[in-house]
Amino acid sequence: MISVNDKRETILDVAADLLAREGRDAVSTRAVCNAAGVQAPILYRLFGDKQGLLDAVADRGLRSYLAEKRGLTPSGDPVEDLRRGWDLHLGFGLAQPSLYALIYGSPRPGAEPEGAKQAARILAGLVRRVALAGRLRVPEERAARAVHAAGRGTTLALIATPEAERDMDAARIVREAVIAAIADPAPNGSTRGRDDVVTGAITLKAALADLKALSPAEARLLGDWLDRIIGG
Repeated sequence: MISVNDKRETILDVAADLLAREGRDAVSTRAVCNAAGVQAPILYRLFGDKQGLLDAVADRGLRSYLAEKRGLTPSGDPVEDLRRGWDLHLGFGLAQPSLYALIYGSPRPGAEPEGAKQAARILAGLVRRVALAGRLRVPEERAARAVHAAGRGTTLALIATPEAERDMDAARIVREAVIAAIADPAPNGSTRGRDDVVTGAITLKAALADLKALSPAEARLLGDWLDRIIGG
């Protein structure tokens, strides 16, 4: 007897195959049920509706990418690690364009797949390491948003361009422009070209959660002061 989990995996296999071969519009509940050999009530019981099925396909498709991104060994240069994370994200999109477009091409505010949320948390971690190294020019949240928006836009633009016409040098220009705007390329001990007070405030804000010498109220107050310095 086929288990519920086996049926679920079969449905996901079929949906992922349809998505890769024919795009999102081909992933109808009828087409999936017919190809998987199941009745519609089973699909609805397992996934709720078509959007629930698509979200499950997205989450499963992101697993290997997330595992690879989590497995990146720190190089000792957090800015370089951020660059490597960008390249990995772009490579994932070009390798699986239909899946990438499903995840990032039609955003639903407040309803992104869990895998996309995990990817955002990994990016936030990469940005935090830049901040802790004293090399972040802007607040962490703003830096992460800038990297995510530029990376997603660049990847979608490349996906929409015929492969023979893709300009990967232009993609690298975007990457370097964003990194230069949010991070100091000079490692610690080198001369910086910006206000060290603001840089220090950003660094301290990144480490605030780990400070044990302050009470929660004191940490919140210091965080408010640091935000005022950063926002200057």
